[in-house]
Amino acid sequence: MIIGQFTESYPPTIDGVGGVVHNYCKEMTRRGHRCVFIGPNDKKAETPLNYEVMLYRSIKMPGKMPYRVGLPQVMPDYKMLVREIPFDLVHAHTPFMAGWYAREVARERGIPLVATFHSKYYDDIYRVTRSKFITQRLVNNIVRFYESCDEVWTVNEQPAKVLREYGYRGPIVVMRNGVDDKESEIEGDISDLALKDGVPQLLFVGQQDYKKGLQQLVDACGILHEQEMPFQLVMVGEGQDQLALAKQAGALGIGDQVIFTGKIADRARLMSLYRRADLFVFPSLYDTAGLVVREAALAGTPSLMVEGSCAAEGMEDGVNGYLCDGTAEGIAQRIREALPTAAQVGQEARRTIPITWERIGGYIEERYRNLVERREAEQAAEKPEETEETPAEAPAEK
Repeated sequence: MIIGQFTESYPPTIDGVGGVVHNYCKEMTRRGHRCVFIGPNDKKAETPLNYEVMLYRSIKMPGKMPYRVGLPQVMPDYKMLVREIPFDLVHAHTPFMAGWYAREVARERGIPLVATFHSKYYDDIYRVTRSKFITQRLVNNIVRFYESCDEVWTVNEQPAKVLREYGYRGPIVVMRNGVDDKESEIEGDISDLALKDGVPQLLFVGQQDYKKGLQQLVDACGILHEQEMPFQLVMVGEGQDQLALAKQAGALGIGDQVIFTGKIADRARLMSLYRRADLFVFPSLYDTAGLVVREAALAGTPSLMVEGSCAAEGMEDGVNGYLCDGTAEGIAQRIREALPTAAQVGQEARRTIPITWERIGGYIEERYRNLVERREAEQAAEKPEETEETPAEAPAEK
């Protein structure tokens, strides 16, 4: 099959959606399919070695660093290149510009369109507009996009409920995210981070953005400091609130205990940080299914999450992870309670949480193939039957 993966997140931007699409392309390519990553370009774009990439011109998204946005629909030269690819199916990982372009490509070709609902878009839009009216109008448009697709996927059950709350009434397929089990033992050099032996190590990986519950996390660490509990918190990633979070840590007197690493693209270094951590702290109410939680579990590190959050689906408190109420006080208390049993709980997390991309790839391939075959059968049924006309006078044999 020839498959197009349409997204608005491409390296060097690091987020969960970009990571998911990257792994879709890797896995489908490994299975012998031609899988094309279609996303925004910038001068720092990193080109992978094992699958095809087509990037369109883009600009920085105001107020949403490090994200970029483009309009591939109005770029004639780019559209001509895309038209040359005989896609069998396209998959949109966004309901915005790139998603609508995927819809346009699907309709022009008469091929199936799959779309995955990845994020709580209402929260993102309201943060920018501060208008419930405008936000609801835009969310209604998002729902119309998903209703126009041949198949809609979510990454677990909770995001499906969110999409229903937005007003979507069609069928939903749950297609979970995976991990690369080959990364479980890779080692990278993290000596430059000056992590202290004998001091509990807390880790967060993701966008440095208040929507991830990071203000409460830093406040929780301030409480631990007041209680004279030693710790180091490593914050991996970049985002619009990184400077504010650093100032917050300084104001609480923990500036030397909170390490902001910026983006870490080296997977070996990142996996070493997961293994070095005693506890992965992910207090996000925004995320639908944190890929980073599965990566931490692969490294044998348990996660502390907010009870009832989408990302905490399948987590059993004290068994394969830890749950809290999401307040600074609740996070601080649960960190103290979790550390004595973190090693044991981390092993159970490793046993129960990760699913390999190889296994997930089989499910993806099967869904794709069924959609393509169904569309081909529908198109064949719509064709008028061909009849042979016998000429009045058959040509004489010579």
